[in-house]
Amino acid sequence: MFVSTEDNPQDSRRKPTMASTCPTEVRERRLMRRSRFGCRNCKLRKLKCDESKPHCKRCSSFGVLCNFLPNVPDLQPVADDTIRSLAAQETTGLQPPLTNGIWTSDESASYQYLLNAKCQEFVTRYLGRSLITPHDPNMMEVNRKLLALAFKHPFLMHASLAVAFAYDRHLNDSSLGSRRTLEECYHWSQSTALFNRRLRQPVGTKDKDPIWGTAAALAVLAFSSPDACTPEESWPLKQSDTSDLEWLRMSKGKMSLWGITNPLRPDSLFRVMAATFADMHSPLPEGGIDGIPESLAIVCHLEDSSTAENNPYFHAAHALSQLHGLQDSQVTIGQTELFTRSIHGPFESLLRAKDPIALLLLYLWYRKAARSIWWIKLRARVECSAVCSYLRLYHGGYDAVQAFLPEGSLADKWNR
Repeated sequence: MFVSTEDNPQDSRRKPTMASTCPTEVRERRLMRRSRFGCRNCKLRKLKCDESKPHCKRCSSFGVLCNFLPNVPDLQPVADDTIRSLAAQETTGLQPPLTNGIWTSDESASYQYLLNAKCQEFVTRYLGRSLITPHDPNMMEVNRKLLALAFKHPFLMHASLAVAFAYDRHLNDSSLGSRRTLEECYHWSQSTALFNRRLRQPVGTKDKDPIWGTAAALAVLAFSSPDACTPEESWPLKQSDTSDLEWLRMSKGKMSLWGITNPLRPDSLFRVMAATFADMHSPLPEGGIDGIPESLAIVCHLEDSSTAENNPYFHAAHALSQLHGLQDSQVTIGQTELFTRSIHGPFESLLRAKDPIALLLLYLWYRKAARSIWWIKLRARVECSAVCSYLRLYHGGYDAVQAFLPEGSLADKWNR
């Protein structure tokens, strides 16, 4: 740092130095060191740009999007550490730089996101087909169309990638309590943040499908990601003031968007799933026990005069009975979600209070649905065992409930 002669009038040796810092010659020399065709970020920062594309090294290391193109804002932060890691790879030479990066962008939010090599692999491996129900041709068609939308809506891309990582976790870890990867958690959190911001803006027709698709993906993620890794750490065994039913809140949040997005409208890509939605919203009986196995009716205290008003287990028992006896390949998402939609009001309160009959209904649903739906299995393989252990530990003398658990007299009938 220079010291002026006013600050130190006795130091006359500083005068020539101060006089030599202002000539036009010096400024011109500095300008000559800058690249002629560099990005605007480097020009703003008065640095020499190496002009490499699609991103220069200085922008990569600084963590901003390189803006050779006019539609990229100045000094726009990168959504993740992809660019930064690419710069490190180029510097260290450990891996070749990514040359076929795929960009997804949301023009309304001035947001861009570069898919790294691993994300591109997951796009190729999983996102071109159905993940929610891998063998459903209608869902495969929906997923292909959602993938195209994901490149225009980063909140949907992040949600789709998080589901892909969760599905990969399901395929590659058959042990209890497989842990979420950092990539899965990152994309989940990014999708949630961007999605919440998007919902605060007006929703046009073109936004409805990506919004519904993202809401469905986030609900799947919430369900498939229990906090516990072992049954002993899981609800209802764990000591907690509240149950681990955060997934239920997310499911209800998804359904609250039904009226806004209307997935069954004529121009919706989800219209091909009309049969699934019909199962999900199919009406349950208003009274009686028709269709409910006798053993289940007895444990739930259901009679011919029973209704949802006088028996809190009424709807849940009817929804569960629709799954009983079906082959695993016949169980659909719509049928499984009919049960989750019955978790409200008094029945939800009983479930949160760890009522033995409510827990038994949840246990039986887990046993059936988890064999058909992969994302239900990810939670069921710890929580189902936890529910069973809880019922044995705290309600071992409740014979009607114990009969449905493994080694009980009704276990083979209900658990096959």
